[in-house]
Amino acid sequence: MANKKFLSIGLLSLSVLSTELFWTRLFSAEFYYTFAFLILSLAVLGLGLGALFLKLFPKLNKPVLLPIWLSLTGLMILIAVPIVFNLNLDFSKLISEAGQITKLIAAILLLGSGFFFGGISIAQILKTNPDEIPRLYMADFIGASVGVLLFIFIMNTFGADITLVYCALPVFIASFLLAAKWWKIFPTTLIIALSLYFIFTGGIPEQKRKEPAPVIYTHWDATAKIKVYEFDKESRGINIDNIANTPVYRFDGKWPEVDSLKYQFSIDVRNLMSRFDKCRFLSLGSGGGADVFQALQYTAAEVHAVEVIPHINYIMKEGFLRDYSGNIFNDSRVKVITEDARAYIRKFENKFDMIYSLSSNSFAAFASGSFALAENYIFTTEAFIDYWNALSENGYMSVEHQFYTPRLVSELIDALNQMEIKNPTSHFAVYDFASLRRKVLLISKKPLDDATINSAYSNSDPGIYKAVKRLFPPMEDNKKNIVNSIVVSGWKAVADTAKIDVSPCTDDRPFIAQLGLIRNIAPTNLEKVPQFEFTGFPLSRVIMLIILAVCIVLIIPLNLLPYLFKGEKLKFIPWLYFFSIGLGYMMIEVILIQKYTLFIGSTIYSLALVLTVLLVCSGIGSRQSLKYSHKIIFLAIAGWLLADIFIFKQLFYLFDSWALTPRLILSAILIAPVGYFMGMPFPKAATKYPGLVDWAFAVNGGASVIGSVLIVLIASSFGYSVALGLGMIMYLVAFALYSSEFGNR
Repeated sequence: MANKKFLSIGLLSLSVLSTELFWTRLFSAEFYYTFAFLILSLAVLGLGLGALFLKLFPKLNKPVLLPIWLSLTGLMILIAVPIVFNLNLDFSKLISEAGQITKLIAAILLLGSGFFFGGISIAQILKTNPDEIPRLYMADFIGASVGVLLFIFIMNTFGADITLVYCALPVFIASFLLAAKWWKIFPTTLIIALSLYFIFTGGIPEQKRKEPAPVIYTHWDATAKIKVYEFDKESRGINIDNIANTPVYRFDGKWPEVDSLKYQFSIDVRNLMSRFDKCRFLSLGSGGGADVFQALQYTAAEVHAVEVIPHINYIMKEGFLRDYSGNIFNDSRVKVITEDARAYIRKFENKFDMIYSLSSNSFAAFASGSFALAENYIFTTEAFIDYWNALSENGYMSVEHQFYTPRLVSELIDALNQMEIKNPTSHFAVYDFASLRRKVLLISKKPLDDATINSAYSNSDPGIYKAVKRLFPPMEDNKKNIVNSIVVSGWKAVADTAKIDVSPCTDDRPFIAQLGLIRNIAPTNLEKVPQFEFTGFPLSRVIMLIILAVCIVLIIPLNLLPYLFKGEKLKFIPWLYFFSIGLGYMMIEVILIQKYTLFIGSTIYSLALVLTVLLVCSGIGSRQSLKYSHKIIFLAIAGWLLADIFIFKQLFYLFDSWALTPRLILSAILIAPVGYFMGMPFPKAATKYPGLVDWAFAVNGGASVIGSVLIVLIASSFGYSVALGLGMIMYLVAFALYSSEFGNR
């Protein structure tokens, strides 16, 4: 029976973490990732609330009920998502329509119910086996780590519908293992009936939306949701997570010999490419190949097509868009790379004559299991230093984005100053392609002359180029634009009056899309909640503050309720202890995922490696927790985090040219020790309160959600180093609390 308990808690944890990852991927695509952060962070509170429920109603702690709790966990995992999608939530009307708030609450309750029953199950297993808490906690961590790898494999191999069934299957197996003979039919019937239902009824419904064109292809995997639109016979488009788009042009594979037959591009860099006899071209996010098409049309000698989403490269190189696009990704001049562009470009020095970026970053949120508002590193001050170093002596970089340009200019100026480039403002120009509603930043390794500035994009579509204005150097009637003000006066002088955040992003604070400012919150702009922060509304911070408010007003008081009832109680110091380590663990997990993304690359590999290593080592540490004194445990965590803050980042820059596999190995070596010791604080203290482990788990679980939200708020404002330092402080606080309560025991 004992072995079944270890296996069952591992299977339950496998289901729970797989579900977190899957729902993060699912809802970030269907609802946009800031709203996914809101709904899922609150839903995961159910895990701690389930454990608290068992504490408040101890009569429910009966072995015969455990298989039922497990079956209910699997049931709600399976049915909650389709029901939530059928609610037709419209987040933009949350403030103006009471009905939408009701729907949001219903969605949180539905999604949280699976975690709630899972929390009851975990707490019951821990409480009924107090002598085995370190081993059970190890099984919990190991199960979660297996869930990370299985989720990625299942999602990439079979897609979303099968993944939903997979998420529930392990917990149904756990229910089957623990059920009495006659009860085994219950989980068996549920999983078979529900699986057949989803498989034969078309699977997961989608959020209703009006598509801009017929959808001729759809693909789900752990990285992105891909749709292909057919606009007309000559053009298609790839859509990523219902937000980002990249065009695909129909081409017969035959390059025209006369200019009149060449394709006309909206943002054309022919005049820049023609300055090189054998232009070496890099597409920073090649997507559907428009950049590659332009490079090949203008006879580039070498084209590096870098795209982080594997399936896009597959459909362009081998799939159904290969022939449609003229097989350009298989051209002998083209090197197709599936990797984070920043990680790739750090391998080169003085290499590329043209680096081209056309709305390179998508809003695809890589699932972290903690629902962090992840950003990428392709638009930071340090990124511009990498791009500069990768350019040839006479090279150019063309960076287009609709909304980020003021911030990009701030970053570029900082980067040029850090490299001590003389007269930095002579090395770039900024254009406003008004009819496209896009801004373009041109960077030159050599100082730009007037002729180059005037002719750089003059070969673009004439109808578009006629409306182009220069923001810097400004035209006579355009000197008061924000970009010119940043160049002339510096971003700090502009920040107080700008509608958006113009402060430069760095590798320590790479939140480029968080353009909102708290001062822009006003009752008049809350009637319709914006989906993005491009107008300056601080959506991400508002959502984080809402989650924190719910936790402070609801979750913390609920976790104090047991003090009002009779029976054994946690002393206040142990209560604070379990709260502190819950905060600390999640803070550190979130930041490590983000920090190591810089070194490994913004791919599924970074998520898989960081979470798997952290969870496996925490599991091993849990098993060994009683062998170490609390001083060794907490001082080891603090020491390793200090090294991570001040030393490890330098290793990233030192070894950033390594291939992916060595980078993964080094990352695992750097993460493993801190994960090992972070697995020890909970079981070490929980064994001293065998009758209160359910309450301890509830406090720890509620703190984990608060920690994941609070740390993103801190990181987006002050950077990862400060955030990681705060996580370290939480463990030092726990160290002091443990010492106060237990002394040297």
